Amino acid sequence: MGLDKNFLWGGATAANQVEGGVLEGGRKLANIDMLPYGEDRKKVSAGEMEMLEWEEGYYYPAAEAIDMYHHYMEDIKLFAEMGFKVYRMSLSWSRIFPNGDDAEPNEEGLAFYEEIFKELKKHDIEPLVTITHFDVPLNLIKKYDSWRNRKLITFYERYAETVLKRYKGLVKYWLTINEINILLHQPFVGGGIVFKEGDNKEEVKYQAAHHQLVASALATKIAHEVDPENQVGCMLAGGNHYPFTCRPEDYQEAINRDREGYFFIDVQARGKYPNYALKKFEHEGLTIHMKPEDEQILAASPVDFVSFSYYSSRTVSAHEEDYEHTTGNIFGTIKNPHLLSTEWGWQIDPLGLRNSLNQMYDRYQKPLFIVENGLGAVDVPDENGYVEDDYRIDYLRQHIQALKDAVEIDGVEVLGYTSWGCIDLISASTGQMSKRYGLIYVDRDDKGNGTMKRTKKKSFDWYKKVIATNGEEL
Repeated sequence: MGLDKNFLWGGATAANQVEGGVLEGGRKLANIDMLPYGEDRKKVSAGEMEMLEWEEGYYYPAAEAIDMYHHYMEDIKLFAEMGFKVYRMSLSWSRIFPNGDDAEPNEEGLAFYEEIFKELKKHDIEPLVTITHFDVPLNLIKKYDSWRNRKLITFYERYAETVLKRYKGLVKYWLTINEINILLHQPFVGGGIVFKEGDNKEEVKYQAAHHQLVASALATKIAHEVDPENQVGCMLAGGNHYPFTCRPEDYQEAINRDREGYFFIDVQARGKYPNYALKKFEHEGLTIHMKPEDEQILAASPVDFVSFSYYSSRTVSAHEEDYEHTTGNIFGTIKNPHLLSTEWGWQIDPLGLRNSLNQMYDRYQKPLFIVENGLGAVDVPDENGYVEDDYRIDYLRQHIQALKDAVEIDGVEVLGYTSWGCIDLISASTGQMSKRYGLIYVDRDDKGNGTMKRTKKKSFDWYKKVIATNGEEL
């Protein structure tokens, strides 16, 4: 049987983790540029510590990242050598609308991405473009309080329409908002939200979420009007929750936690608020302001496919305090004794990927796309810069096998797979370079030192073979 011959193999990055050049080409700063390296990063990410200017004594890794702004030709060439059919990347909102509320876009920013898309096309690589990946122009935060404010729907709509029209014919796969559910867990990262004294935090988050959901639906509508060939997806930070025991209340806790993320996708894929969310607002006394036309906007433009990131599953209990905890992709989790963990405590669960694919396909009946999956690890290069990363190959092999099982045994429809951080980049959660995901090594350390030299790792040639055989040789 095997995977479809048009299966989209590739890799994924985000502008803020690779580009750098944050004040070049007319770009201005965004929320994500304000995340410092070090212990305050978490508090800033959570919206608990305001940092809307670069402050003395801090290092901001996104400022230069891996300087793809100046290296993209070289990097795309390496992606092409690996055989990529697709490259998932994001646009920087503030490169195109530096202040977010500008009347006209920044032509230099638009031209920069056009060059990238043309270069990808030259190598027969399809761009999969995230319109906003943890990215809000700083001016929109200072002037309008970011996504709390309904005006952001208008600014996002203008931005989306600009890029959808400009890149018609160059891009046909789009994602509206990256890991939209992260807004609930890291509100500054997910939506530029900084909490104020007296805020009802749940209300603020869900109000911002409502604005993002309406904006996403409007972008989906515009995409289909601009080019009926466009395929638009939503994007979830995925990974299901297991109950720690077979106590019914642990199982209920797992359902509730899954719903926290599914809530967003339920709206984006089905076009309306699920009853459990409306009941939550009611029971918790949350007032979420919605305009009469919002219901119609959401209903009119569901997404074409559902994309998600998957790194690990999570384990939960109604009695969390009784158990040992570990880390995960933004979310903490009870340590699952049946799973191995990465150096950062993220638990390795390939079968969890197959289970997630099945659950989402059963739930939405839409094609799925795995747009992030990878292993963050400390890589030690030899004297030539070469990294023998068998541990990464093992991780990817097991997860790709799980994906194949979901397709070939369970009948799940999957459009493609893009490994996260196909080239080393700045870690979103920690700001580290030493937490490496890439199949290509970049000579740069946690403090920003290094030559930026790119070197293929062992996993580069392994993945090249996987793509060449359409996943038959793992």
